[in-house]
Amino acid sequence: MTEPNSLKSVLDLLEAQASGESATTLTSRQRRARTVARLAAVQALYQMELAGEGVDTVIEEFSRHRFDGDIEGQMLAEADEAWFADVVRGVVTEQKAVDAAIRARLASNWKIERLDATLRALLRSGAWELMRKPEVALEIVIDEYVELAKAFFDDAEAKFVNAALDGVARDTRS
Repeated sequence: MTEPNSLKSVLDLLEAQASGESATTLTSRQRRARTVARLAAVQALYQMELAGEGVDTVIEEFSRHRFDGDIEGQMLAEADEAWFADVVRGVVTEQKAVDAAIRARLASNWKIERLDATLRALLRSGAWELMRKPEVALEIVIDEYVELAKAFFDDAEAKFVNAALDGVARDTRS
């Protein structure tokens, strides 16, 4: 088992890789803000599942208390709060369709409920973006969520996220 990467190192790596994401319209700062929004969306979905909190409560909490704060002792870059809210609300509103897209890519004997809660949040966020944000290159979405998976898990889970989201992309994007 490999040691998970620090969240800061993952954010730095994603910033370096994200030059393809709407490169003509997003600055480096905006791309990093979107990466932070994705990380926060995963954390928010995880929190909602474990604590049973509602979507508006969690979005407000992140907006008031978590953005522009620190993570692992380092200042977290600003987040694209609109993107964050869009992903979290989208996943919650369309969870049935999102989960169906993920289930289609799981082994036949696996249920989404058996997955780790953080892994579910990663897959749901990534699948929703693939399904509802066609303006973002699928490679960017998949790469970002795979790198976030590496911050929480070892390579096996990151490869699983890659395979599952790649399958969702093939199923939902022409």
